[in-house]
Amino acid sequence: MLELYLDLLSQPCRSVYIFAKKNNIGFEFKQVQLFKGEHLTGEYMRVNPLRLVPALKDGDFTLAESIAILLYLSRKYNTPDHWYPADLQKRAQVDEYLSWQHTAVRFHGSKVFWCKVVTPMLLGTETDPERMAAAIKEMNATLDQFEAKFLQDKPFIVGDEISLADLVAIVELMHPVGAGVDIFKDRPKLDAWRLRVETALGTELFQEAHKAILNCMKVKRDPLEPHVAEALKVRLCLFK
Repeated sequence: MLELYLDLLSQPCRSVYIFAKKNNIGFEFKQVQLFKGEHLTGEYMRVNPLRLVPALKDGDFTLAESIAILLYLSRKYNTPDHWYPADLQKRAQVDEYLSWQHTAVRFHGSKVFWCKVVTPMLLGTETDPERMAAAIKEMNATLDQFEAKFLQDKPFIVGDEISLADLVAIVELMHPVGAGVDIFKDRPKLDAWRLRVETALGTELFQEAHKAILNCMKVKRDPLEPHVAEALKVRLCLFK
């Protein structure tokens, strides 16, 4: 059976998880707990030498990177056309968002999350308020671009139906929400889109996939192992 290596605290993992569940793709859920350093073990590195999640194992075939996994699943299981349209221009619009999001919505959403949640966990101190304000300001500038360029006045990013672009976007935008930053407040267009996407995915599935991230600030975690803390501190430098 298809194996998916996931930690639902990760937004790329949530994209893959939701897509597989929504399209009734059977898989074995392989939990990889990032805060326990399970992605750094020799066993996991045999699946994904990049030491990142998600990862896919399909027989002897392994694959890393969430976008590649989503496209592989959509092609192998011939999922409905609206996810990744056959129409050349619609597909190009999905590709455009998927290419843009890495250094835009995902980066800035992750920065807000790391400032609010991960920094205090690693350093034992709250993030400097000015740094936090700057991260939120950058996030808002990215949301302005998202609304103006990608959403415009359409129900979804590629017109009237949900696509992989919407799925990837919504899980990224729930990351700062999990950190207690309501990015949808005072953005009626964005909030209406969020509701349409959640409805299209199914509220039960949406809430299930996001349960861990939405409760992350309420969960008391065990102290991090030194090697895990050091690995996370390296990642923290990316968001300075």
